[in-house]
Amino acid sequence: MNPNDWIQSPLAIAAGWAILHSLWQGAFLAAALAGVFAVTRSAGIRYNAACASLLILMLAFFWTLIGAIPDAGATKALPSLPLPAWKSIAAGELRGIRGEVRDLVPWLAYLWAAGVFLVSLRNAAGWIAVRQLRVRGTCSPPLGWQQKFAKLTAELRISRPVQLLESGLADTPMVLGHLRPLVLMPVGLLTAMPVEQVEAVLIHELTHIRRWDYFANLCQRVVESLLFYHPAVWWISARIRAEREHCCDDAVVALRGNAREYAHALASLAENRWSGRELAVAATGGSLVNRIRRLLDPKGSTSLSAPLIAVGVLMIGTAAAAMAWQSPQNNAAVSSPYQKWLNEDVVYIIADAERAAFQKLQTNEEREMFIQQFWTRLDPKPETPANEFKEEHYRRIAYANERFRTASGHSGWRTDRGHIYIIYGPPDEIESHPQGRGDDPPFEAWAYRRADRNLAIIYFSDRNRTGDYRIAPGSFK
Repeated sequence: MNPNDWIQSPLAIAAGWAILHSLWQGAFLAAALAGVFAVTRSAGIRYNAACASLLILMLAFFWTLIGAIPDAGATKALPSLPLPAWKSIAAGELRGIRGEVRDLVPWLAYLWAAGVFLVSLRNAAGWIAVRQLRVRGTCSPPLGWQQKFAKLTAELRISRPVQLLESGLADTPMVLGHLRPLVLMPVGLLTAMPVEQVEAVLIHELTHIRRWDYFANLCQRVVESLLFYHPAVWWISARIRAEREHCCDDAVVALRGNAREYAHALASLAENRWSGRELAVAATGGSLVNRIRRLLDPKGSTSLSAPLIAVGVLMIGTAAAAMAWQSPQNNAAVSSPYQKWLNEDVVYIIADAERAAFQKLQTNEEREMFIQQFWTRLDPKPETPANEFKEEHYRRIAYANERFRTASGHSGWRTDRGHIYIIYGPPDEIESHPQGRGDDPPFEAWAYRRADRNLAIIYFSDRNRTGDYRIAPGSFK
């Protein structure tokens, strides 16, 4: 298989665009979440909003990925078209409207796959280490504490059997497992702290089990592995873990009613804080200082960090959206007629070397001379006063803008149909199915008759049924 075909595969291109679009999607979701955090201190609302944001971001990534994969039914091997002498373009390559950005997009997919593998490998190693805690260095607690633990389990209405063990390897209380949950307590902690404080800590851990937090944490790790490159994902995940602990803290206070005593218990645990078991759900999760402050001052002022983060992620989102939707060679906000000429008028017919030469020109006089010579070289009949090629080219642009403009506001020359029309002109035959056929979306087939009388057929599909017909990446050969 040709390495270039492997790199430019439809799936790699689709994954690359999904990664790029997820940057602005995640940034705006994080900004919205920061807004929620700025107006409420309810741990339940914050936790649910953060989980929803992470879930929506993951779904948006896969929705974009699926939407970017070309229709299998509309993608067929196409005979090569005879290219005009004035255009040096590799057969089978359709650069589209995003220019240089599109060339880099497939590489994002392979970098992403490598990153997912490495992060997943790290998480797998952590999971194995956590599993070892279930069987190494553990012992049964005193009978009295086993009975108290059973009463607390019944008080919290946990139907699953839950085991309590002391561990010589754990430095802080934690929950392991979902189907067979286990609460680990550091050896000596049951006797080193007052009974009321130990019960509060056990209630905290049992609340994790009742809320299925261990399972939620595993799902969270999967999303972090898939979207490891996104700062918003790590920020949202950190908020989920912090609010998860706050929810369990609130459950302890609601059941025992002594927030100050529980705050003392957390302060005692802070001396033995241990962060090496990220796949476990521990009582010392989140910021202990913030949790203690929150318990002692439940109506305290809302932190200013959330609005500041909202501003920051919005800036990231704006930059990412600009990168995803535009490209240097197709930026509509041109600053001069010469840039418009380069980035719109001749974007599909100017060679890379000519583009580079034009960009190096310093004066308008030089640019005017270049443009004049450019059209002169393409004039099929220099002896006539009119430049037939230039006139035909601008006629095609005008027709594309009139005929192929999309409902979303994209100019006709930017679309895939406009691209093909400008380069190859009117097709010899058009088969149009605006209502689709069967379960297939609307599509068009353009046929160009070659010199050997064979037909080259290009398929355009309106996959999203928005009127924007697109040619599948890699289908033009």
